[in-house]
Formats: sequence, structure tokens, C-alpha cells
Amino acid sequence: MKPTVILVHGAYAESSSWTGVLEPLVTAGHRVIAFATPLRGVATDAALLSELVATIEGPVLLAGHSYGGAVITNITADPGHVIGAVYIAGFALEPGESCADASALAPGSTLAETLVPVPSAAGGADTYIAAEKYHHQFAADLSVEQARLMAITQRPVTDRALAEPSGDQPLWQSVPSWFLFGELDHNIPAGAHRIMAARAKARNTVEIAGASHVVGISHPAETAQIILEAAGSSGTESEGQRTP
Repeated sequence: MKPTVILVHGAYAESSSWTGVLEPLVTAGHRVIAFATPLRGVATDAALLSELVATIEGPVLLAGHSYGGAVITNITADPGHVIGAVYIAGFALEPGESCADASALAPGSTLAETLVPVPSAAGGADTYIAAEKYHHQFAADLSVEQARLMAITQRPVTDRALAEPSGDQPLWQSVPSWFLFGELDHNIPAGAHRIMAARAKARNTVEIAGASHVVGISHPAETAQIILEAAGSSGTESEGQRTP
């Protein structure tokens, strides 16, 4: 049975950010689910994803973008059921590490200075990327018009979620992992991605020259390729790092 692929979007985006990778995955015979990440907190979001995974018969491959990487890192892994984790410009957190901590593993993130907080009735604040800063900060390798529309449809993440410590059993410690990210990611610097991939002992690490934080949108073919590689490569040896 081919793995079911669950795609987990991150903050300041939504499920349609995976549109460009869907057709290759479906054509290859995979069932694909685009999980609607609540963006309320790492542990609570991961618990909901874990509930979804538990309902699926057969192997599951998880792919997370940005904050979605933190979510897949914190699911309850069932050996033999979840076969791998693919981080698409995603956070592969260590125990006790937050998204904010991981962004600072290397210099270069400019996200904080672009955020607009909106007080939440539940306490704390929802954070958005300011519309006029969205293109340069989040999606510089997309057209101005596409980024303008994405800024309108972006979904906020709570400030608490970005500062929440990760749990003590990261998924990447128990299943193989793959990493793909952009050279010019302004949210999570490429240097931070390299550190996370190295400590996770990634099976393959792909850094795309000139790509932004939304590498899955601007480079859907490469994104689909690494997901398909992970779906078919469980138990294979590392292929090392390559930069298209």
C-alpha cells in the first residue's frame, strides 16, 4: 500500500499553498490530505494532527511547511505507521526548542519586524505579516500580484505558538527525514535550516538557490519530487546534499 501523504501548512498561509504539488502526488497513486492547521499552539495542533493520522489505514508520510514542521515534529509517532517526515522550509525542533529559538540558530531572520499583533479574546495575540511587507518577507520569488492575494488570505498564528517549547520526543528522532528550503528564506534563515537538517541526520537536503520561504509554491516540482522520494525511499541510505 502506498503511503497516504498528509501536507501540513504553516503560519501566514493556508492549505491552498500546496496546490502546485498535489497533481504529481495523486498521479503517483498516493492519497493526499491537506491538513487545515489551526495555528493555535504546537501541542494542541499536533494532537489534532495525531488524531487524523490515527484514522488512516496503512503507512503515512508527513510533510510540513514552516510552523507545520513544528506540528509534525510533535505528533505521536506510531512506528510502522508514520514512515517519514519531510520539512519544506519547516521547523524540525529539538526538545524544549521553540520556533522562535530555531529561527535564531543562524542570523538573518527579519520576520519579527514585519509582524502585526491583534489581541485575542483567549489571551495573547494573533500575529499577521503586514500586507505591505508580505511580498518581500514571505514570498519574494513570487509575483507581486500573487503575494498581494496571499497576504489577504493569510491565516494568523498566535504569538504563544511561536514561543511554545517543543515536546520531548521529536518525530525526526524515530523516522527518517528529508529537507527542502530556499537560499533566501527571510523567515527561517538557510543557515538555521542547514543546522536542523544536520542534527536530524536528513536522508536528503535540498537547498534551492534564490528561493524564498514559500519554496513549495515557487518550486512545486522540486517539492513534489522530494516528497515522492520520501514516500518511496523508506529504509534507503542518505543521498547527501544537493543544490539545484
